Amino acid sequence: MHSNHTLPLTHVPVGKLVRLVEIKGGREITHRLVEMGFNPGVEFKIIQDAGGPLLLAIRDSRIALGRSMAFRVLVQIVGN
Repeated sequence: MHSNHTLPLTHVPVGKLVRLVEIKGGREITHRLVEMGFNPGVEFKIIQDAGGPLLLAIRDSRIALGRSMAFRVLVQIVGN
């Protein structure tokens, strides 16, 4: 996958390191995600995807993010 390609977080395989590019959503959703640490450029991994909320490792935290919200988070895969 080309490193400049952006895709919704819901389309990223478990274990891949990603970089946040953009949040697609209104002011409330963007504000809520920023409060949880989702700032442009932050890198994180999906550590579990069991069909429900995604479990993410971001900085020193673990965050569960619902699929509808995760779909609004556009990322780039870092490296291979």
